[in-house]
Amino acid sequence: MAKDLDIVVYGATGFTGRLCVKYLFENAKDLKWAIAGRDLIKLSQVAIRFSPTTETLEADGDDEKALDAITSRTKVVISTAGPFHRYGSKLVASCVKNSTHYVDITGETFWIKEMIDKHHAEAVSKGIRIIPSCGYDSLPSDLGVFFSAKQLGKPIKRVESYHTGRGSASGGTIETGFSMGDLKLGKEMQDPFLLNPMDSVTSEQRSLSSDRVKIRKNKIINAWTGRFIMATMNTRVVRRSAALLESRQEAYGVDFTYQEYAFYQKYLNAVLVSLATLFSMIIIGTPIRKLVRSFLPKPGEGPSEETMEKGFFDCLYTVEAEDGSLSVFRMHGKGDPGYRVTSKFVCESAMTLIRDEENLPGGKDYGGLLTPASGLGQPLIDRLSKSGIFFEGPLEEFS
Repeated sequence: MAKDLDIVVYGATGFTGRLCVKYLFENAKDLKWAIAGRDLIKLSQVAIRFSPTTETLEADGDDEKALDAITSRTKVVISTAGPFHRYGSKLVASCVKNSTHYVDITGETFWIKEMIDKHHAEAVSKGIRIIPSCGYDSLPSDLGVFFSAKQLGKPIKRVESYHTGRGSASGGTIETGFSMGDLKLGKEMQDPFLLNPMDSVTSEQRSLSSDRVKIRKNKIINAWTGRFIMATMNTRVVRRSAALLESRQEAYGVDFTYQEYAFYQKYLNAVLVSLATLFSMIIIGTPIRKLVRSFLPKPGEGPSEETMEKGFFDCLYTVEAEDGSLSVFRMHGKGDPGYRVTSKFVCESAMTLIRDEENLPGGKDYGGLLTPASGLGQPLIDRLSKSGIFFEGPLEEFS
């Protein structure tokens, strides 16, 4: 059956889903797209508000027949329906079954690992690109490293990235974080190379890739650095990218390593944020989370338009080449990172799969459980660069 839709937004009634609907309405007028989710009435309300002529498709995350009816019609699915370990598994399976590309905004690396184990081989054989983590988790880390490597144009030994920004959390994001406290995740989840293909990690890479990060003064970027709350997600994605690129003979460098931090202008800020991060992890890991959760935003709720407008993200990348030279690159943009920027990222990722099909990295028939860098690469950088996201470097002020 010929596919009559370019893109379907699944989870369109959620906070980020609604932002995606608005973004596509404003930026994808030449594409045919629809919205989908579990509640047809709520979907109709979203359509009336943002895009009255858009088709609405009803499908529960556990209804394989309804999901197949969607994925058999569309070329690409954008999923914003989290927690993904609850609502995303059968949707991914349906996409692979019906040869449909897929992008989402998850940061649930344990779930990505499960999807790799179940679907990577079939997606490879069909040339289907299943690309999780195309939101603020983990696109700036992954695409920023890729951009830096391509701009430098020589073998790289190590990249360290440093992140700052301003934003807030929606009820859906909070629900995902708190739901993880109910899961029994094994020690495997602590592996810095959790998402890497088998036998793709050297002893040197393991020795230089610990999740343990201390507060310290970084003289290169002239700032204090410490633990970044998203690092345990982002680093796994970047390391999978490096391995997948190496398998295509496009390696960053021999024994390439990557590490990630937050950065602050003041030592006190580094200490306070580190303590807050530790405190939040303790809450999520103990029964007290059920009490705290009741006081926080519910799924579907999110920051105000004013708050999202005032948000921003900024990432610096220090790149050590194999010849010993050191360069600094930058990726940044305006808007709340978790919502305004995330909706732009994931929508542009989906549009890259449609509009840049002939120029996708790895060739038209390349597929698998991929990453933003390995599956979208330069075509996505080009699209984002025209959409208010800035890629810069090497920066002279740090040389």
